Amino acid sequence: MTEPMSVTTDGGVLRLVLDRPGRMNALTADMTDRLADEIEQAGVREDVRVVLLRGTGRAFTAGADIGGPDAHESFDVSSLDRANRVVRAIAGSPKPCVAGVNGVAAGVGCSIAVACDLVVAAGSASFLLAFSRIGLMPDGGASATVAASAGRARAMRMALLGEALSGREAYDAGLATHLAADEDFDEVVEELVGRLASGPPLAFAATKKAINGATLHGLEEALERERRGQTVLLRTEDAAEGMRAFGAKRRPVFRGD
Repeated sequence: MTEPMSVTTDGGVLRLVLDRPGRMNALTADMTDRLADEIEQAGVREDVRVVLLRGTGRAFTAGADIGGPDAHESFDVSSLDRANRVVRAIAGSPKPCVAGVNGVAAGVGCSIAVACDLVVAAGSASFLLAFSRIGLMPDGGASATVAASAGRARAMRMALLGEALSGREAYDAGLATHLAADEDFDEVVEELVGRLASGPPLAFAATKKAINGATLHGLEEALERERRGQTVLLRTEDAAEGMRAFGAKRRPVFRGD
């Protein structure tokens, strides 16, 4: 059986490549735990200067795996806790973290991408806070990170309406730091991580801590607010209906209960 994530280190770059293309790299519990483990450990590894997150196929990651007719019965706040651990690891790591968004970054996949320090978006990329489509609210710190990067108005539009941003739109809005044509995407990503890997690690760590301290000082509170809100929403019939509709590929009917 093929491993759902590839982990390699070369030239100071820790490459974490989600490799579940048949499910658009949707995150299982094991994948999310592995991501958090690797990012946390990278913080103290002398052979790692930069962390790169990527996905294979058509997606960066479509977020949590909520497929199947009974997803609403098995999906609970433990999935949120796992994702929050990844986001905390990214934000707290002294090493620069880069997201190479080659395709769809949806749900908590969008949250994880935006939490990274630098985000390279391919022209065909798509950034989507899809939570409201299944009766849930943004999590993974997105209520803080998306607003910090793109502003309150854009964050509200993405979160309430579930509107996707293309790679160009994400770049223009400030969610992505770099934009690359699809045919140049790999080259742009490799040039960027190469620059970071050869740069001054102590200065990078201090810079990241300072900028995150100034712009994401409310991240921990946001993660806790999201957890409380999502815990309540996961018990609602609207969330169950949203997940059933997602699995059946139909439009949900929300009744507010």
